[in-house]
Amino acid sequence: MALHGPIPVTFAHLFPHGCYLVGEVEPVKDFDASTRERFVQSRDKHTGEPVWQVAVMDADPTLKAARKTVSVKILAAEQPVLPPAVAGLPFTPVEFDDITVTPYVHSGTNRLAYSIRVRAVHAPRATATGTAPATTTGKVAAAGKDAA
Repeated sequence: MALHGPIPVTFAHLFPHGCYLVGEVEPVKDFDASTRERFVQSRDKHTGEPVWQVAVMDADPTLKAARKTVSVKILAAEQPVLPPAVAGLPFTPVEFDDITVTPYVHSGTNRLAYSIRVRAVHAPRATATGTAPATTTGKVAAAGKDAA
């Protein structure tokens, strides 16, 4: 098979309906190196960069509630800064750049799952019409600059 390691995907393929922040950026714990007294942040095995994570809600209306929230791991030397909240929306829309997914079998459920890793998080970019994609509430999300 020609696929080895993380599989590159686009944001539009992974989240065709968009996604929204439901948590804050947190460092990922290295369970092998950490002790009760000492927290050690996980590092990416390919790049050596620190790994951060943020929970997002997939806006796909066909997903069941239990599958809507996913953890996205962010590879960055410094803690990523999330885009500001958008007035009138209950959740902050975000997009990611340089996305890879790695399939694995979840040990608790024995089902196929995916580890999502990205290099940057930012507010949705403006489309060719000059507005950001419509959200599920029908309002238009504000466009922003890359924050990485």
